[in-house]
Amino acid sequence: MTFKTTGIAASDGVAIAKAYLLTEPDLTFKKVEGQDPKAEGKRLDEALAKTQDQIKVIRDTAAESLGEEEAKVFDAHLMVAIDPELIGQIKTTIDSEKVNAESALKEVTDTFISMFEAMTDNHYMQERAADIRDVTKRILANLLGVELPSPATIKEEVVVVANDLTPSDTAQLNRKYVRGFVTNIGGRTSHSAIMARSLEIPAIVGTKTITDNVEKGDLVIIDGLDGEVIVDPDEKTVKSFKAKGEAFHKQQIEWAKLVDAKTETKDGVHFELAANIGTPKDLDGVLNNGAEAVGLYRTEFLYMDSENFPTEDEQYDAYKAVLEGMNGKPVVVRTMDIGGDKELPYLKLPKEMNPFLGYRAIRICLNDEGMFRTQLRALLRASVHGQLRIMFPMIATLDEFRQAKKILLEEKAKLKDEGIEVADGIQVGIMIEIPAAAVLAHQFAKEVDFFSIGTNDLIQYTMAADRMNQQVSYLYQPYNPAILTLIKHVIDSAHAEGKWTGMCGEMAGDQIAVPLLVGLGLDEFSMSASSVLKTRSLMSKLDTSDMKELAAKALEQGTVEEVTALVEKATSHLD
Repeated sequence: MTFKTTGIAASDGVAIAKAYLLTEPDLTFKKVEGQDPKAEGKRLDEALAKTQDQIKVIRDTAAESLGEEEAKVFDAHLMVAIDPELIGQIKTTIDSEKVNAESALKEVTDTFISMFEAMTDNHYMQERAADIRDVTKRILANLLGVELPSPATIKEEVVVVANDLTPSDTAQLNRKYVRGFVTNIGGRTSHSAIMARSLEIPAIVGTKTITDNVEKGDLVIIDGLDGEVIVDPDEKTVKSFKAKGEAFHKQQIEWAKLVDAKTETKDGVHFELAANIGTPKDLDGVLNNGAEAVGLYRTEFLYMDSENFPTEDEQYDAYKAVLEGMNGKPVVVRTMDIGGDKELPYLKLPKEMNPFLGYRAIRICLNDEGMFRTQLRALLRASVHGQLRIMFPMIATLDEFRQAKKILLEEKAKLKDEGIEVADGIQVGIMIEIPAAAVLAHQFAKEVDFFSIGTNDLIQYTMAADRMNQQVSYLYQPYNPAILTLIKHVIDSAHAEGKWTGMCGEMAGDQIAVPLLVGLGLDEFSMSASSVLKTRSLMSKLDTSDMKELAAKALEQGTVEEVTALVEKATSHLD
């Protein structure tokens, strides 16, 4: 029977393919005593052999699609799966207690995990706990005859269906096979949505119940243009959505003609159109879509894709690759923004009631200067390979900025003393994502070289509404007059001091917001690479004087609905 639902259209396009369920299976079991040790030992051996084969396949697939460095984690998993001491203790438990293999496995591995997690002064050993936990889950699944989902091993065209997708899940998605995805939770600014736009695949998030209504292998249509999901559609519906997908593809071909065009409004005013990236591999999308800069390089993915803190040389290589790849065009690198929903297994952060308002980003860096200085040294060394701009995230006070810049200048002086070349004229700016910094922008503008407005967080902090919380998602309002007023103050403050303001939040590529931002005088728009060309197309149809009038009127409105209606009326003739 056909099932239809709607969600938040998070990434444009139409996908039609079989469902691949990325959901956690039930791995519960009961302890059974009085078992035959020989039979249980054989079951364990079979499960271990199957586990080892699976890890090898996942490792090879990850190496092919993600690279050797990212695949190293599976080497560690394989070492656990063949570890003679661990296996020996499980078999000893089976023999002495005459319990089922599942019970012996859990008893022994829980002991190892607890032991390694207790080694708080040894990051390497703490990581082994995570490896053991992952491998134990796979062995247990094989003992129970349950299949664990593994996105890295997908070898046919699918639509991924999940409750949510973690950054590590999305990192394993292969664009060759994953046509799109749909989730129960999330919003346009969740990491899964941002990753979908980076991968340029359709996505719908926040459907609430999609995993309850899809089975593995069901044919699924996801309409990332209008947020509609259809499970088990009839032939007429499939034909209709194929036509819609083809029409969108033709539109993309038209946009592609603008890849080498200047980003100018109808009256000839230039704006810098940039793209956001997470890794050097994202550069292809930036260049193929004609972006004029990298407006946000999220360096935390370097940390999240590593088993340990990345070394200075590892970071230098990554930054150098991006700077050289952009051929002299500007690259804004955000220093590590870990915390909130971005965790590192090897960095033990405190458990907090509200991590988004807690110990994260620059707050960690200023407290753990060693880690911060390593990153800054790598950035400064790489600066000679292109036009580097450094940006500090989550700045709330002038003191924080001054402290961070002081550390940066200290490391620059040390490198010069060591005879290591550092580029002159590196711009140093901050993300405006905390309302306190936005309100005090006229003071910050005297000391920074630029602002980049991070609207994803600025909106949730200003509206006091967690952007990941479905119950208050209606309060994520980019066009709310309060948000627009803050943005105007930030832009005006920068311009008063001869500085520039960019925007790296998802609002920068929002087709309703762009006319308003042009009118407000935003200098640089940075977005998912897949949004660059359609934004360039839209800007070419806008007249800046008309947009200034539109923005002024929008600031006088009382509700987001009134602002939206104003923009739609003002731009209705453009199509």
